[in-house]
Amino acid sequence: MKNKMLLAFTVLAVLSFEAQGEEASKRAAKAEVSFKNDVRPLLYDHCLNCHSPGGKGYNKSGLDMTTYESLMKGTKFGPVVKPGDPETSTFVMLLEGRANPALRMPAGINGSLYRQHITTLRTWVHQGAKNN
Repeated sequence: MKNKMLLAFTVLAVLSFEAQGEEASKRAAKAEVSFKNDVRPLLYDHCLNCHSPGGKGYNKSGLDMTTYESLMKGTKFGPVVKPGDPETSTFVMLLEGRANPALRMPAGINGSLYRQHITTLRTWVHQGAKNN
C-alpha cells in the first residue's frame, strides 16, 4: 500500500511539473517579442557576419540585416519576412531548414540556432514582425 501511495504521489508530481512547463511555454508564446530587445540581438550575434554590406550572404542575395527596414526589404529576389505568416516566410523556413537543408541559416553553424532562438524569431514573425 505504501508503494502504491508513493507511486501515485510521484505520478501526480510529474503531471503537475509537466503542466507547469506547458503553462510557462504558453505564457512565453503569448508574450510580445520585441525587435529591438529580442530579434535584433540575435541577428547581430548570428547573422550580420554574412548579411551586412560586404558579407558573403549579402553579396549572394542582397539581404542586409543591419536594420529593421533592410531586413523587411528582403533580398534581390524579394521579401523574406511575411509578417504574420511564419509557415511561408522564407526567413523562418531557412532558420528551420525547411526551404532546403543545404541552405539552413545561419550558415557555418553546426546544426542551427538554439531552438529557443528560432522560436523567438518565429514568434516575432507570427506576431506581425513589428518594429518594436
